[in-house]
Amino acid sequence: MNGVDSFPELITALTRPTALLELGLLVGCLGVAWAICALLRPKDAPPDPDGVDTAQAAQGGIWFGRRGFDGALFPVLALALAVAARVLMRDHIPVAVFKVAVPVLLSLALIRVSVRVLHAAFPASAVVRAFERTLSWGVWIAAVLWTTGLLPVLLTEMEAISWKIGGAPVSLRSLIEGGLSAVAVLLVMLWLSATIEQRLLRASSMHLSVRKIAANATRAILLLVGLLIALSAAGIPLGALGVMGGAVGVGIGLGLQRLAANYVSGFVILAERSLRIGDTVRVDGFEGRISDITTRYTLIRAANGRESIVPNEMLITQRVENFSYADPNVAISTLVQVAYGTDVPALTPKLQAAMVTVPRVLKVPAPAVQLSNFAADGLELTLVFWIGDLENGQGNVRSEVNLAVLNLLQAEGIEIPFPQRVVRGLPPAGPAAAAEAAG
Repeated sequence: MNGVDSFPELITALTRPTALLELGLLVGCLGVAWAICALLRPKDAPPDPDGVDTAQAAQGGIWFGRRGFDGALFPVLALALAVAARVLMRDHIPVAVFKVAVPVLLSLALIRVSVRVLHAAFPASAVVRAFERTLSWGVWIAAVLWTTGLLPVLLTEMEAISWKIGGAPVSLRSLIEGGLSAVAVLLVMLWLSATIEQRLLRASSMHLSVRKIAANATRAILLLVGLLIALSAAGIPLGALGVMGGAVGVGIGLGLQRLAANYVSGFVILAERSLRIGDTVRVDGFEGRISDITTRYTLIRAANGRESIVPNEMLITQRVENFSYADPNVAISTLVQVAYGTDVPALTPKLQAAMVTVPRVLKVPAPAVQLSNFAADGLELTLVFWIGDLENGQGNVRSEVNLAVLNLLQAEGIEIPFPQRVVRGLPPAGPAAAAEAAG
């Protein structure tokens, strides 16, 4: 595609009567692209039982957005249809509108694809949003220069600016083109990484922790391959990576060993499956449910909403209590006192039946009642029951069990004793002691 010779020629071409025909064809291309996006847009999927929302993951892809046309597929289809229409009409009518529309659609497709790839690879990143604005400005400026015919002149001027790097001549144009090629290669690798990662996380045939390690390993490998290809595209010899690798090794040995240890520990945790997403653990006095395991840290969310970011190295080198590693069932106990003289053997099955009525209490293993202490005020009973969903909290289910026990004791007329104390009065003092106290 070639830009127009001058801006006045573009204005003159747009005032011809055939420009209305081109405008109609352009609107038709946009309509067809929108209809294809509406037909191909996937329906919302139900959430994954392991906690991965597949509908949200599908919306996070690069081709379809939340409204269908805000993804990357719409501008790509519109660009392809516009190019095809321009080629078909080129030998029949003068092309004017499509000389402007094709660069605009190309710019929109480049921006949309790049932005969607970056958002899929690095969600909720402020750096991505800043890069998005910079990229948009750069692409639109290039489109304006191409449309007005100034881009070839600018490229010629940049070719004239050159210098030597390592004895080889390098021009400003080749440097910019190499950088753009490197960015394009990295975007392609990020897109492949994000696509494969989404498919792995939505696969329900294997555990979520296995999917996470496969996704992290895939992203690391693809980014490494993309970096090597990008360096080659930018004209940087791969032999120079030997010096860079030595510098990185020295950096890891001196100051980055903790960071490297966390990354290695993350892969070890996911590979061994000693800690899995969804497990309830206690680390360094903090208890909660593992909500995510990344390559550098593990995110633990407590029942009260607090979240702890634990470096993966700590999970490898320190003691970790996993309440659901081999068995998700956890025993919880509560205490109650009954008055002396209560028929405890007859009361025990009634207490067990009352605890089973609570929805979260498991029938197997069955609840147990133990006479744990002869207290000062009554008989102390320890009630033990099991739950299989510790991530939903302990205090709430203990409260429900206590209420069920209280209702049972009130219905049976069994007294919960109050603290009892015996007060003894001293005998009255003699006359001498009374006279001394009065004086």
